This record gives sequence, structure tokens and C-alpha cells, in this order.
Amino acid sequence: MLQGLDLPVEVTHVDMDETPPPGLPDEQVAEHLAREKAKAWTGSLAPDQALVTADTTVLLDDGSGPHLLNKPLDETDARRMLALLSGRTHRVITGVCIRTTNTMHSFADVALVTFRSLSAEEIAYYVRVHQPMDKAGAYGVQDWIGFTAVERIEGSFYTVMGLPMHRVYLALRELAER
Repeated sequence: MLQGLDLPVEVTHVDMDETPPPGLPDEQVAEHLAREKAKAWTGSLAPDQALVTADTTVLLDDGSGPHLLNKPLDETDARRMLALLSGRTHRVITGVCIRTTNTMHSFADVALVTFRSLSAEEIAYYVRVHQPMDKAGAYGVQDWIGFTAVERIEGSFYTVMGLPMHRVYLALRELAER
């Protein structure tokens, strides 16, 4: 997605435990994990480079408070998550951290996503064919489930995809102007 900003992009990867610390409010998990990913990256940056890290979480409020739906543990967990989201509205929070040689800035963006009701067969098909094990809430809005189940998005589509491009662009532009 960053290539869409017409900037030179180099993709890197960080392996780290994405378990949030106990007591951290669910609304803060995505931004916290984005910051932790930036801290965990061991490469070096040139003065004109920035490292952009992100993490996305899904929060579903069932009346007793929000429930964090991170990446599913397995296919059974993915089916459980999608059944919970079926016919309901949930929040998608993407946290972003931008690190330079001397600064680190983070923020989060929120979108509301409404799913139509899904049948057990549709859920099973999606999990079997699209393998959403690496996605918060067990879905990718840019694939089959987004085409067939998302009725409405309030906020940025790119926040739901995993990187709120409008906010990233403004943050990078602000860095360049300093």
C-alpha cells in the first residue's frame, strides 16, 4: 500500500510476540503493538528514511464490553470469530508507528464495519479457501468476505485493510517538512 504514495519502499519483517501486556485497554493494543514492532526492528535508518510499522485489531462489543479479536489460533477459532461478527457492527483499530533516526511517532485510526448475517457454510468456505489465520478478526476486507459480507464501512477502507493511508501520508509529509 505504501507504494501507492509514490515513495521508494523497502519491505522488511519483524518477528515478535504480539501478545498484549495484561491490563492494557483493548482500544490501545493496536498502537502498542505497532510501537513494539518499531522497537523490535534492528536495522538502521538513513537520515532521510522512515520505518513504518502497523498492527490491526478488531473489537466487538457484545453488551458486556469490548472483546478483542486478534489473529485466530486455528480454523475453529477463525470460524468462531466470524460467527461473532456475523450480522453485527465492530470496530477495526489500526495502530501505526513511524520511526526515524531520532523520533518515534504513533497513532491509531478507527473504522466501523458492519457485516451482513453469514451462514455457517459461508463461514466454513471462507476459512477453508482463504485461510485468514494471519488477520485480526479472521478476515481480510480486500478479499471474498469483503466482497460478499461487508454492508457498510464508516471510516477509511485502508484502516480496515491494515494501514490508514490518509494518516500515514500526512505524518510522513509532516516529517519531511521538519
